[in-house]
Amino acid sequence: MKFKRQRSQEVGVDLTPLIDVVFLLLIFFMVSTTFTRESHLNIELPEANGERSESEAKLIDVVINAEGQYILNDRSLVNNRRETLQRAVSELAGDNTSLPFIITADARTPHEFVVRAMDVAGRLGFARLSITTEREAEGQ
Repeated sequence: MKFKRQRSQEVGVDLTPLIDVVFLLLIFFMVSTTFTRESHLNIELPEANGERSESEAKLIDVVINAEGQYILNDRSLVNNRRETLQRAVSELAGDNTSLPFIITADARTPHEFVVRAMDVAGRLGFARLSITTEREAEGQ
């Protein structure tokens, strides 16, 4: 009797379902991930000689970038007008004018914006006004 020989199939692993699962996981993680967009200001501080002061827990910190944009305690203001800055400082400090008022301005900031911040501090009655600088390098 003559029997037909059965052809043997090649033994292998089918990768198609594995690739499908990996793509589904990739799509799931892309859709479910939240992206936070943080904005940071690059500020070049002017140099000065002096002693470093101790920082306190509660203070008014005004950062001014080179374009004159104000950031008050890590919160950006909508414009750089005097009234906007004054209103924001009043809301933040309330009646407590004994808080330290710190101005950090970029070295390329126009003088007008620094004077405006100092004027707002003076009008609201802040007496503890500080301007942040960078320590001068030794030998200069």
